[in-house]
Amino acid sequence: MTTPQPTAPISVVTELYRSTKTQHTEAERSGIINDMLRGEASREGYILLQRNLLPAYQALEAGLEAHRDTPLLATLAAYRLDRASALKADLEALCGGDFAKVPVLAEGAAYAKRIEDAAKGDGELLIAHAYTRYLGDLSGGQILKKLLARKPALTPNELTFYDFPAYADLAALKSDYRTALDEAGKRAVNPQAIVDEGSVAFQLNTDISWAVQAAIENAKV
Repeated sequence: MTTPQPTAPISVVTELYRSTKTQHTEAERSGIINDMLRGEASREGYILLQRNLLPAYQALEAGLEAHRDTPLLATLAAYRLDRASALKADLEALCGGDFAKVPVLAEGAAYAKRIEDAAKGDGELLIAHAYTRYLGDLSGGQILKKLLARKPALTPNELTFYDFPAYADLAALKSDYRTALDEAGKRAVNPQAIVDEGSVAFQLNTDISWAVQAAIENAKV
């Protein structure tokens, strides 16, 4: 009789990648994100996008901070990547010191609310949002930085969001953060729920992308 072998814990990073691969492609082809990747983004469109991502980063980082002393999320929270502060600084530079008049669209508010809800309880669903945002910033975000510097010719002080000054080696940071995400996933009660939340996160990002493009187009009328 063959002894059953224990099932290895799933890699949430691998499963998130597999389950959202199609959505990732759809997001890249959506609205303002598509314009950015084709090097055709307007300054106004970029500002509106970043303004609508700011509440999501604030919610994510507040959620991680709230769980920084828990076994599940302590390792992730310890990274303190602090994209919200960099994003605010960029928006201030982009808007001459004051971005208060740049609206938060319904889609931006919905994304932030979803992350706030994910932070409730043990906060394990935050793993999906950390994967979606931070690994994206460390991967495609570095490509976007170069494209945005060309058009709409954003300056370095308007693109600090893509800089990680506390880390000299971004490739190592990305690898280490992937490992931290997987370690957190192994401690989660319901890793499949994290994978499912990743799909929700990608859809919310796509919704924002289309909404930003529509708002910019309507403003031209």
